[in-house]
Parts: sequence; C-alpha cells; structure tokens
Amino acid sequence: MDIPLLYVICTIFGLSIGVLLVCHRLRVPSIVGFLVTGLIAGPHGLALIKADGEVEILAEVGVILLLFTIGIEFSLKSLLQIKRSVLVGGSLQVGLTLTAAFAIARYFGTPSNQSIFIGCLAAVSSTAIVMKLLQERDETRTPHGRTALAILIFQDIAIVPMMLITPLLANQASDISNALILLLAKGVAMIAVVVVGARYVVPVILSQVLRTRSREVFLLSVLAICLGVVWLTSRFGVSLALGAFLAGLIVSESESSHDALGHITPFRDVFTSFFFVSVGMLLDFHVLIERPLLIAGLTVAILAAKSLIAGGVTTMLGYPLRTAILAGLTLSQVGEFAFILSRTGVEHGLLSDLNYRVFLAVSVVTMAATPFIVAGAARVADEVSRLPLPNKLVVGFRRIAQAQQLDQRNHIVIVGFGLNGKNVAKAARAADISYVIVEMNTEIVQAARSNGEPIFYGDAVHDAVLRHVNVKSARVIVVAISDDAAARRIVAAAHALNPAAHIVVRTRHVAEVEPLYRAGANEVIPEEFETSIEIFTRVLMEYLVPHDEIERFIAEVRADGYQMFRGLPRRAPTAPDEIVHHPDLAISVLRVDEKSPYVGKSIEEIALRRSYGVTVVAVLRNGKILPNPRDDMRFERDDEVYLLGMPERIAMVADLFEIPPYQTPPQAREQADL
Repeated sequence: MDIPLLYVICTIFGLSIGVLLVCHRLRVPSIVGFLVTGLIAGPHGLALIKADGEVEILAEVGVILLLFTIGIEFSLKSLLQIKRSVLVGGSLQVGLTLTAAFAIARYFGTPSNQSIFIGCLAAVSSTAIVMKLLQERDETRTPHGRTALAILIFQDIAIVPMMLITPLLANQASDISNALILLLAKGVAMIAVVVVGARYVVPVILSQVLRTRSREVFLLSVLAICLGVVWLTSRFGVSLALGAFLAGLIVSESESSHDALGHITPFRDVFTSFFFVSVGMLLDFHVLIERPLLIAGLTVAILAAKSLIAGGVTTMLGYPLRTAILAGLTLSQVGEFAFILSRTGVEHGLLSDLNYRVFLAVSVVTMAATPFIVAGAARVADEVSRLPLPNKLVVGFRRIAQAQQLDQRNHIVIVGFGLNGKNVAKAARAADISYVIVEMNTEIVQAARSNGEPIFYGDAVHDAVLRHVNVKSARVIVVAISDDAAARRIVAAAHALNPAAHIVVRTRHVAEVEPLYRAGANEVIPEEFETSIEIFTRVLMEYLVPHDEIERFIAEVRADGYQMFRGLPRRAPTAPDEIVHHPDLAISVLRVDEKSPYVGKSIEEIALRRSYGVTVVAVLRNGKILPNPRDDMRFERDDEVYLLGMPERIAMVADLFEIPPYQTPPQAREQADL
C-alpha cells in the first residue's frame, strides 16, 4: 500500500540530514539548511516532493507547537508587562511600514488599492523564524526580544483585518462594517476564554491528570488543550500562531507548565523543521536567475526599511539605541502570514502571477538572511553606539522620574531587576546593606518605584547611567540580565570606571564564563552549572560525605571555572554500603580535625553516648571501614566518624570533631579568590 505522507517525511528527513551536516561544517544556521532542503526537494528544484498539501499541514503543526511553547515560557503576567509595546509599538510598526510601502508603490505608478495591499504584505514579519532564533539564543526575555515578540503579536492580530479588507480593495466586498463588528465581538469573547481557561479551567484539569501519574495521559491532555484552544480561536478568525501562543499562556498559569514544556519540546523541534522546509519549497529559483538585480534590490530595500521603522518604533517606546537596532534587525524580514495574504491577493486580482512569484522569492531570501542578520546584530549595534550621536538617542528618549540619587559609598549596584536581581535586593535589605538598581524595562521600574525600591531607568552599557548610580564608589556590582552581549559590555564599562569593585555576573551559559572574566568580572555564575552544584551537594550529603569534603568540592569547581563538570571527575569518597539509614534518627559523618581535642582519646574516654546521647556506629580510617568500634578504640587525625543520634545532639559535638560545615577550608577560599 502506497502512503504518500510517509514518502514525504522520509524524503525531507533524509535530505535534511545531509544538508544540515554540510551546514554544520560550514557553520551555517540550521534554519538556512532547512530552507535549502525545501528548495532542493520542492517543485522548483528536483521536484522530489509533489504533495505540497501534506507538507503545509505538517508545517502548520510545527508553527503551532513553536508558539505554544513560547506562550508557556512567557506567561500571562509577562504579557501584561508588555501590553504597551503590543498596542503602541505594534500599531506604529504596522502603520508606518504599510504607509512607507504604499508611498513607494504609488511613486512607481502602482494603483492605490494594490499599493495598500503591498503595504499589508510588507508590514508583517516572520513570527516562526524570529521566535525560533530568539529561543535558540536565549533572548526571548531580553528587552529587544520582548519588544520583538510584542510587535509580532500585534502583527498576527492585524493579519485578520488585512484579510477582511482584501476583497474590499478589489471592489468585491459589499459590507465590511458588519464583519469588523463581528470580529471585535469575537475578540472580546476570545479574551474571556483565555482568562477563564488560564485561571479556572486548565489548572483544575491538569491537577486531576497529574494524580493519575500517567505520562501518556498528561501528554495527551496538554496536546488536547493546545489544539483545542487553537481550533477554538481559529473559529474566531485568529491565526493559528496567535491561537497557539494564547494556548501556551493558558497552560503557563498551571503549576505543571514546565513539565508540559519538556514533553512538547521534542515534537516542536521535529514539526518546526517542516515549516522551514515548506518555506524553501516556495522559492522559484528561475525567478532568481531571470531577475537577480530586481530580487536583490527589493530584498535590500525591504530589510533596510523594515529595520529602520521597527528600530525607530522601539526608540519611540523609550528604549536606548542599542535595543532599537537589535529589535529592528530582528524584525526586518517578510513574514509567513504574508504568503497566505498574497495568495488571497492573487485570487482577487491584486497581484499578478509574476509579481506573486517575485514577492515569494524576495520573502524567502529575507527569511534566509535573517539568521545571519540576527547573529551580527549585536556587533552592528555596538559599532553604531560608538558613533558621535545625541545622548538622548543613545540612552533612550523616554524619561521616568528618577529616584533621588544618594551619595552612597560601598553600596551594591544591581543591574537587572528580574528574579535574581530581586533576590539580591532582598538579601541586601535584610543585611542592611545599601543598594541601587538599574533596569531598562519601564513597567518594572514604575512598579518597583511604587514599592519604594531605589531603582533607576537606563541601559547600564552606557557610562553615564553607571555614573548616575555612583558606580565609582560601589563595593559590589551584580549583573543579572539575560543579554550576554550587553552583560560583557556592562562588565567592561563598570570595571573601567571602578577597577576595585567586586563584579559578580549571572549568565545562563558556561560559554560566557571566559569572555566575562576577560571583560573584568571577578565572579561568573552560570546558572546551568550552579544547579548542578546544588544537586550534587544534596547527593553527596545523602551518601554521608563529610561536610568539609563537600565544601572543598564546591570551592574547586568554582575556582577552576567549572572545568570539573567538563572534564573527568575526580573520585569522591562516599560512605560505605554498610552504613544503613535509621528510620527515626539521623546519621551524620564528622571528620576528626588535627586540632580536635578528641585526637588520641578513646570512645570510652570522651563518653559520647553518656554525655551527649550520641552513638559511634562506625569509623572510616585510611579508606577502610571499622564497624561497631570497641570502646577502647582511640581516634586518629582524619578519621571519619559515623554518629547516630538526634540532629541537635550531633550538632553539640560537631565543633569538637571538625571545622564547622558552614566554613570553607582556608586553601579552598584562597583558590576561590583567585
């Protein structure tokens, strides 16, 4: 029996593997590899795949899962924080881009209705490509990532009225006012469904599913919620991508959202590849050969114009120049929803067949260029920021009433007021240490200011902002932001202004450790390895490894830049299997320090059981276990003594055995300081 879909999947997977291996060797982004795969296998290439409909369905599933996972990671609370960027930034970007494209088309003699339609095509960017790249680069929570997402959300909403006005532009619609009123009513109903589902319905459903302890039931439930919300919102006239994003927001309010994300991610990666392949299949290579100058000129014009407009809108939102450049370049391509809109335009006579093929070629080329543009955006932003430009443009036009600057000394400067920044501020407040905060998210600044936090608005990559918070007199500088490139610049600028300050940086990637140290950081804490430290600490404690040995491990790991995790691990001594956990009492292992008063004394002489209610159950000496020691056994230096008793009783004798658990051995401290 012939199964066309199976042939399509096998062909795409087999060809993709070969192309991606070549791309990996040439250091070309994987997205470009999938586009090339589609070009080769598509009808304009080797014509290996003729079932375009099946590929489009798989591609739509990929977009749904991609936006669903982004919605889970984002949450409703985060969406509310960028509502101004969605409404103001999105409307400005769409409106200005549409107007610019309309004006250029009219200049070349295109009729008004077709010019408006061309403006609609140019106004949208690729949600799938942009969010995929931001997710891979871990930049979804950076200022430019959040701004890009906000504008993309508005674009996905705007595509609906664009579809509605297309027949009107072709003089084939009788009454659009009723359709717009109906759309508005559907929008209100959709918002109500999302809020009610997120707050009351989905958390209850998932909590009941989790009680079954069935992985299959949980996975099916998550997929059912995702696809059900997508189907429901599509009935309201909303794009599948936006519906999937809203479904993710609904699930994000559940306590099991991270578990759901882990289950969906493998499916997302597989099906998203079909989307990029399907885009590559649209490219007509013959058009590139016949009109190379036209395609190249239109591509450069679109990339430049959309970058300038999106960057300008980001500047209007109050963000500094660097963020504006990053956001503008990220949104410079033509979006996948323009393909759907363009097909509608062909059906209504707004685009000729030739113009349609040229548009597809230009769009796919802009998409293929996007990974390279995003990869080089930070370098471009840094170079432009060094130009002699007006200070207001560089640091941002929007002004927030700043907290009164204090003449502080030996204070902490906290850059970034996310979860880590807030925890540092809480700890500083509890320890009665003065601190100031620098944050460039205006909503966060205003909320924190209302709570009495000493917070300043600004981009800390600029010396003027650091001087405003008196960084020259700070004792500690904590950089806790998600933008790795910005973190390096902030560290370098802070170190130049105050070389004596102790700079601590949080990063999500170990690859950033060395660059941050070179920039001037004193301590770099990669989240992915700090989590590992916490895990193996708990594991070693469970195996009754002595506290000072655990502390020494931790100091060594941090002192050598986490090389222990990347190289061969040294063997750690563990408690012997003969040590059995007692169900009611605690077992602890204590080392006999060379300065301990117990050195040379017998168990009978120190009378642990009689004086403290603690029993010696075993002694580890020179790697050999000595179970049930006799009362006349004398303790020697470096003996590891296993004690059974109440925790508070063991704590009473701990200091007499070893260095207290909360102290780090001097040699480990010296290594850590290096």
